[in-house]
Amino acid sequence: MLPNGIKEITFSSGSKKIAALTNGNDQAPLLLCLHGWLDNAASFQPLLPYLADYHVIAIDWPGHGLSSHRSEDAHYHFIDWIYDLVKLFKSQQWSDVNIVAHSMGGMIASAFVAAFPEQVKSLSLIDSIGLLALSSEKTTTQLRQGMLSRLSRSDSNIRYHPSIASAVEARTLVSDLRTEHAELIVSRGIEDTEKGFQWSSDSRLRATSPYRLTMSQAKQIITDVNVPTQLLYGNKGMEMVTLGLKEFSTLFSSLAVHELNGGHHVHMEQPEKMAKLIAQFVN
Repeated sequence: MLPNGIKEITFSSGSKKIAALTNGNDQAPLLLCLHGWLDNAASFQPLLPYLADYHVIAIDWPGHGLSSHRSEDAHYHFIDWIYDLVKLFKSQQWSDVNIVAHSMGGMIASAFVAAFPEQVKSLSLIDSIGLLALSSEKTTTQLRQGMLSRLSRSDSNIRYHPSIASAVEARTLVSDLRTEHAELIVSRGIEDTEKGFQWSSDSRLRATSPYRLTMSQAKQIITDVNVPTQLLYGNKGMEMVTLGLKEFSTLFSSLAVHELNGGHHVHMEQPEKMAKLIAQFVN
């Protein structure tokens, strides 16, 4: 059951659907919220009531939440997430969009903004800065690991939970999520089957990427992020954000940085403060 005002919507992307949550005034400026890896649109649910003056849309990436999975002959490459955004923007004829993006969503959004700056008005990154990169000397090793991880994927490895509470506990054990926040994400990302509760997210999401950008490629992309950008990160968040600040912060044409008390999902822990900073920045 969704709180008052929050609604389910879907977008068509070819034969696939992209599910989303929406809230606020649909005549107001659009805030497009992009979640992180293995999360879904529900990770923005605590934030939505505090952004009611805007037209907020939080999507489920393909393979996550209630969105369609990619076809059986496909995989989840980083560049394909960018193409998902390109198609969504084109189908909806969006422009001057304010993007709010968490973790993996922030990396995808950064690359999208670099390539298509005319589509975006501002970028708010949540516990995410820069792009994942790998030294060129490790290219072959990464390729091998990526191929082997695809082979290891099997339906026999699917884990079933006896209850949603069991799945919530499993999620909290591998993250810094509070129980009430894990419940939101899990409830949108699980399905009840004859064998028990299983994750509805595509198991291929867990495969190792067979390639990474080099650091010089990653830095070149971030150098082309030429829209006003802010970073909102938790002081107990991911170490890669601290490292990313050192590597990437000086490359943005315009970057404001705000540290909040919280972890990787600081937008769920501090929704009112987060919404205030986003509103001030957008305005």
